[in-house]
Amino acid sequence: MTKLTDLKVKIFADGADLAGMKAMYQKSWIKGFTTNPTLMRKAGVTDYKAFALEVLKAIPDRPVSFEVFADDFEEMERQALEIASWGSNVNVKIPVTNTRRQFAGPLIGRLSAAGVTLNITAVFTKEQVQGIADQLSPKTPAIVSVFAGRIADTGADPIPLMQDYLKILKSRPKAELLWASPRELLNIVQAHEIGCHVITVTNDILNKLSLLGKDLGDYSLETVEMFYKDASAAGFSIPYRKKAGAA
Repeated sequence: MTKLTDLKVKIFADGADLAGMKAMYQKSWIKGFTTNPTLMRKAGVTDYKAFALEVLKAIPDRPVSFEVFADDFEEMERQALEIASWGSNVNVKIPVTNTRRQFAGPLIGRLSAAGVTLNITAVFTKEQVQGIADQLSPKTPAIVSVFAGRIADTGADPIPLMQDYLKILKSRPKAELLWASPRELLNIVQAHEIGCHVITVTNDILNKLSLLGKDLGDYSLETVEMFYKDASAAGFSIPYRKKAGAA
């Protein structure tokens, strides 16, 4: 069984709770951080830049992704350049399309050529990955975030797709494939086994990492003990049925 020390895939912590991010920063095996506007809204963030600067003050030396939130490419570019100026460890997240399904390729090309480290997000299809690879500067690092978990939600196996995407990105050796939206701990192992560069994981899944490599016999016994203890604590009982004919 794979153990935490065996993993070659880089683990990024995904979230926008500052306390949680600081806690994960204390773990040396967390190699970076990702956020997005949805996570920030859920965490109660109201001042985008102030929150980002607070995060970067707490996490100055590992990559942190912050996303643009405009829908037209001119404003996306303005926001991207501003976000990039906040710190040398900032990765600027650009959605692969806008809400009108227009491909962000030209914007990706301009920003990558300008030396902005991008994290292209909400990527699903082979055509999108190829289009991104065609736009990326071979001199500039980048991350391509494929939402493998959401692909799996449709009933499709993401692993063959991710393997194909790794092949496409070989033409851009500074670009890394990121497995986004994992649903379970197994996804970390799967990402490791296929040679995916990065996986971003929420804290609820990260908290299960101690289970990696756990003896299944021991896990079985612990599960039986859990059921027994909970039944006892609840005071459950099943009355004996009287035998037929008994007084």
